Amino acid sequence: MVVLGFANVGPRPNMVNRWRARVAVRCASVGPATTIICSGGAVRGPVPEAVLLRDHIRHDLGWSGRILLDTTSRSTWENVANTAPLVSNADWIVFASGSLHAEKARVYLRDQRPDLAERLVRGRDHRWCEMLLVKPLFAAVGVWKLRHLRRST
Repeated sequence: MVVLGFANVGPRPNMVNRWRARVAVRCASVGPATTIICSGGAVRGPVPEAVLLRDHIRHDLGWSGRILLDTTSRSTWENVANTAPLVSNADWIVFASGSLHAEKARVYLRDQRPDLAERLVRGRDHRWCEMLLVKPLFAAVGVWKLRHLRRST
């Protein structure tokens, strides 16, 4: 389970990072052997997104399972590249994020590590009425980015 960080300015996880953490925990709850990998560097703030995600998952969401960190990634491409070695022995790989952002990460994994692509599984990233006011914006940006991504690959 790889939870992708979102640019965070302050010392506490922003709304998007809290949402992505919830997605990770609800997807990871399918098995006790699941490892959550929090990915994201200090892109816009002093604390790496991975650390903010880990702390929120552990302390606020009550996850007691294994958590690994990638604190250096500054983009989705780097999130995927830096976490690929950490998931190379996993039975299944889920990217925890919004639906379209997770799809972007899956495309990147297929490009970077085609040997891992067959293990990709879609997460439970959509719930009715969750993030209701911002999902239309995320959808518009996500569709635009995926179109551009598919043309460039």
